[in-house]
Amino acid sequence: MYDIIIRNGRIVDGTGAPARSGAVAISGERIVGIGDVDGPARREIDAGGQIVAPGFVDVHTHYDAQVFWDPLVTPSINHGVTTVIGGNCGFTIAPLSGRPEDADYLVRMLARVEGMPLESLRAAVPMDWTGFGEYLDRLDGTLAINTGFMVGHSALRRTVMGERAIGHHASADEIAAMQELLRASIRAGGLGFSSTISTTHLDAEGQPVPSRHAAEEELIALASVVSEFPGTTLEFLPIPGLFGEQTYDLLTRLSLAAQRPLNWNAIIPNAHAPEIHRSQIAASDYAAARGARVVGLVMADAPHLRLNMLGGVLIDSVEGIAEYFRLPLDDRCRAFADPEVRRRIGERAAGQAGHARKYAQWQDYEIVEVFSEENRRWLGRMIGEVAAERGVSPLDAILDVALADELRTNFLLRSIADDDASWAMRGEVWTDDRVVIGASDAGAHLDMIDTFAFSSKVLGEGVRRRKLLSLEEAVHRLTQVPAELIGIRDRGCLREGAFADIVIFDPDRIGCGPTSMRFDLPAGGNRLYCDPIGVSHVLVNGREVARDGVPNGELAGTMLRSGRDTYSVTIGR
Repeated sequence: MYDIIIRNGRIVDGTGAPARSGAVAISGERIVGIGDVDGPARREIDAGGQIVAPGFVDVHTHYDAQVFWDPLVTPSINHGVTTVIGGNCGFTIAPLSGRPEDADYLVRMLARVEGMPLESLRAAVPMDWTGFGEYLDRLDGTLAINTGFMVGHSALRRTVMGERAIGHHASADEIAAMQELLRASIRAGGLGFSSTISTTHLDAEGQPVPSRHAAEEELIALASVVSEFPGTTLEFLPIPGLFGEQTYDLLTRLSLAAQRPLNWNAIIPNAHAPEIHRSQIAASDYAAARGARVVGLVMADAPHLRLNMLGGVLIDSVEGIAEYFRLPLDDRCRAFADPEVRRRIGERAAGQAGHARKYAQWQDYEIVEVFSEENRRWLGRMIGEVAAERGVSPLDAILDVALADELRTNFLLRSIADDDASWAMRGEVWTDDRVVIGASDAGAHLDMIDTFAFSSKVLGEGVRRRKLLSLEEAVHRLTQVPAELIGIRDRGCLREGAFADIVIFDPDRIGCGPTSMRFDLPAGGNRLYCDPIGVSHVLVNGREVARDGVPNGELAGTMLRSGRDTYSVTIGR
């Protein structure tokens, strides 16, 4: 007798093959029959003509901290995601040195660079381990979906170098010590190595995060450790914007040192500046010609950023204003009210070039959340409109509005890549074998972006509404492709012997509900949230974990450990 049979569904198995009618039989954690299935089962699920597909795989999340207060791993689970990879961009909370000041530094860094409420982190994340294995053991068997974690460069650097991690190159002995710590972390189950040199990544003091102080020699030395262990991978954030020879060369050398694919974040197709994503995707060709493999992660949506002057994330990449985010709140408010400070900010921000330039376009910010009676009249208005109505500059207008809310005002910076031409370009990129759909950042930037719903966006906006790719191709790109990039065993496809990670959804309804703010984090913290539409069942390892977009509390997930749950993905020709 089977444990579960899913009947009357259209099976889209994740390989890209055409949908077919049939049933799926499950015994224990695995699929034991697919297609024509006879025999009884303890439970039957009637799919009612809906799509039966592998659970979606999200290779770029930052759930490292959230999993301590949210074992259901929401909202990813609601949207049919059954496997997530965390520890990206070098931002992990393990290993730790055992020194309280190092743990405190990493928590404050996460709060700033990944937009997690500091009060929530301090209330819910114990930070009382040292080894990476202790961190994984603490979570093993406690989560609703499958999770795996990379080993982050900034944590390695802070653990070995202490305060020297900021502002100093590592000595030969320090590099060797970081290598040994990385080896120990991978032996304990870490999936590989992650790092960043992105100019957008700053710590709580407004300084570049530890990994940005590393020489290329250090990056290559740590990447080389990955090659020593089976089932490992590599993730990296380069400097955003147009890519050139220097970036191509670094990405290639990292992949060659690791002898593994390197995935980097993130491609944002934009019909108004197509040269940017084309230069970025070309990194894959450069690497392939030299025996390496470089894969870009492409966003599933045009990102709409909610920003504020309280945390300053991304706004702090603008020259002239960044230094003020290092000040205590009262001092920052006084500075932002000072006409001379505003003049200096305006002069320097006016000359801003490159990736950060868009964050200095103050007139393009929309006021979407206010906290004072004074600001209610501006809700829903553009800063450019407010400035014109008041006869002041856009910089004066945005600072005046923010100060009236003690800097808590939320501003929306709409993407210019939300037009039909950019969506068509996005669809082309989604099906390019040099990229993988991902870049969700789920678990991070909690009050800033809703890209956690990437699977529902692709299937709802990309397939159902815009018809940019077929349903079968979309499922393939959300399941088998990311699973094979990381080398996750027996997941990402529906076949006999595979783990029963399954999502059932209505292709005629699939999509996202409205995005709204919830105040459901520890210590009263808030986050953006949206519910799925049309996702009826989610199963992980043969156990149902959510129905009709709502988790049921079942903790069926597996902690993915390198070598045991992953295999080595080769590179080169």
